[in-house]
Amino acid sequence: MGIRKYPLVNEQIYHIYAKSIAEYKIFKSNTDFLRMEELLNYYKFEQSIKFYVYQNLQDKKKLVLSEGLLVEIVAYCIMPTHIHLILYQKHDFGISNFMEKILKSYALYFNNKYKRKGPLWAGRFLNVLIKTDEQLLHLTRYIHLNPVTAYLVERPEDWDFSSYREYIGNKKNNCICKWNDFLEINVEDYKKFVEERKDYQRELAKIKNLILE
Repeated sequence: MGIRKYPLVNEQIYHIYAKSIAEYKIFKSNTDFLRMEELLNYYKFEQSIKFYVYQNLQDKKKLVLSEGLLVEIVAYCIMPTHIHLILYQKHDFGISNFMEKILKSYALYFNNKYKRKGPLWAGRFLNVLIKTDEQLLHLTRYIHLNPVTAYLVERPEDWDFSSYREYIGNKKNNCICKWNDFLEINVEDYKKFVEERKDYQRELAKIKNLILE
């Protein structure tokens, strides 16, 4: 993976977006989604062992916590054809290294599982610097509403593969996000903040599709 023209900066938050080639459905089963979640949780740390070795360890948490962080995952949503991440960079090239590892690892897994050859992702990931707390808060809502906007579920908490349940306290185990250093979240207020935008975001998506057709 080449060096970016404008390197990502430490101690800054970015919206990261990676999509499949030709909008190909790359998450076909719960197992696929869970694989990506595990990759996110594993590769956010600097690792000295291979992922397949890590998978077979009894005490995974102890090992992972012994290594340094490349990024903090502030929020995420895994969709059938793409992934949204909000990442805080901890070390030089942390986001680039993290993304290279998860995208390559998932592509190898997917192509092997589905007897497929060729690239899986549509080029390198996209990134946008998040400049304000307000922008960050609204972006978490947009990301958490993605499955609702796409009519995959009616409520964001019904989608298993995003950080929304972590934000509202409905997921106690296997949490991978850390937002407390960046956002103050009151659960009931945040739920209202997200839900009141659901219909509007769906309408925006319809308008966008009409413009593009």
